[in-house]
Amino acid sequence: MIEVFTGEQVRAAEAPFLAAGQGPALMRRAAHGLALAGAEQLRDRRGAVAGARVVVLAGTGNNGGDGLWAAAELARRGAAALAVAVGERLHPEGAAAFAAAGGRVLRLDGTDGPAAGDALARAAEHVLRADLVLDAVLGTGARGGLRGAAAGLVRTVLERWPGPGAPLVVACDVPSGVSADTGAVSAPVLPADVTVTFGAAKAGQFSAPGEQLCGRVRTVPLGIEAALSAPGLRRLERDDVAALWPRPAAGAHKYSRGVVGVVAGSPTYPGAALMCTRAAVDAGAGMVRHLGDSATRALVCLTSPEVVASEDHPHDVRVQAWVVGPGAVGDPAQEARIDAVLTGPHPAVVDAGALTAAARAAADGALGPGKVLTPHAGELAQVLAWLAALGVGEDAPDRAQVEAEPLRWARAAARATGAVVVLKGATTLVADPGGLVLSQADGSPWLATAGSGDTLAGIMGTALAHCAEHPDLFAAAGEWARGDARFAVAAALAVAVHGYASRADGLGPVPPTALSAAVRSVLRFGR
Repeated sequence: MIEVFTGEQVRAAEAPFLAAGQGPALMRRAAHGLALAGAEQLRDRRGAVAGARVVVLAGTGNNGGDGLWAAAELARRGAAALAVAVGERLHPEGAAAFAAAGGRVLRLDGTDGPAAGDALARAAEHVLRADLVLDAVLGTGARGGLRGAAAGLVRTVLERWPGPGAPLVVACDVPSGVSADTGAVSAPVLPADVTVTFGAAKAGQFSAPGEQLCGRVRTVPLGIEAALSAPGLRRLERDDVAALWPRPAAGAHKYSRGVVGVVAGSPTYPGAALMCTRAAVDAGAGMVRHLGDSATRALVCLTSPEVVASEDHPHDVRVQAWVVGPGAVGDPAQEARIDAVLTGPHPAVVDAGALTAAARAAADGALGPGKVLTPHAGELAQVLAWLAALGVGEDAPDRAQVEAEPLRWARAAARATGAVVVLKGATTLVADPGGLVLSQADGSPWLATAGSGDTLAGIMGTALAHCAEHPDLFAAAGEWARGDARFAVAAALAVAVHGYASRADGLGPVPPTALSAAVRSVLRFGR
């Protein structure tokens, strides 16, 4: 499991070490880790560090110092190193080490008129011809993005970026312009191939849109880790999913394995019910019950004969968890069933056509524990707009604002609704009303297709049914995963399994009907 912290948490952990005069030692550890990552990239690309052209974009603070120390180490290994000073000064000790190693400096700040333009053009040319670029302008304490000469340089470089064969980019702690705390991006940002982060992984590296600019994240220990407070965000890895996904014991029966009720589909959208129920079956539910109209029920039984289909009311059937909403629009009977589930006692995945009803129920304080809302960014904007109109929650963002700061708005929606909120995207965030956040980015880009969310809802319904009656089911993960937090853990497990299934046969089109079958393969742990 990856434990992730805000930049503020890391700075707080560093503070006593800095007060004790250990700042230079911390910087040297960070710079050495940065240099090792740069050397590894150069060896992979060209076979050796010696003879490589290294450019460090150096800011004025400690981040710039880290970059200068690292570039000095690479210069001592035979690289030709150039520092582009984007501010009025360089970190003194880092600059001295860089000069002693034979590094050259090109200054952008302090020049005016044609001279400034000439310096920027020369700097851009050096960057574009480099084998390795170290982005060491802004660190975790920065607010906002690049400004002035630094912004002009990065814009110029991005306009001329060559694509294949472009320089390798290693970011120091965080790509300049990406918020370490939220993942929000202030353009321009030079996308990194690798981000070398210090002390602990940062929340902005595991939240969109920042994650998509960080490349691979490599954490360098500094010796401050024991002083960190509880992580603000977590990511499940494959070993975690294998350890935590519920599996039946020898004495299990269909009821102990979890019964999933599905209120999905309508005469207009019957396919959603087929995909949702099939996914719940393939994810290992002990029984799946479908409630809906007669025509949709007939299709469900033809494609998944193990599903028990009826026109019952939710109060009349026995389940451990529900999935409501996929394709369930324009059907008054389905809408009545959704309302009953939302105000009922059982955990429920609340998707698509049920989100409007969920916002109404949340405004009335009627959403019970274990409700899991699964919107994409546009749907979350609508939910927050409905809540704001009903006098609940913060001001409503539009879709673009949600996409710009998904971590902020997923947390806000969880607080406002009292439900777990699964904000779907390239990086999917699972926010619990108690403050827990999990982040998963396991899926293929090919998942962006109609029906993918219906399949995810079915998988998630099975995960919720497994944990509904077992508050300590995920206790092996730690105290943080017990009690009501288990619903967020179940949701994140489902997101991870959904993502793994999308890559089970390599990268390529993954229609949801094939995706569900791949779930069975993913869940054959240890084969």
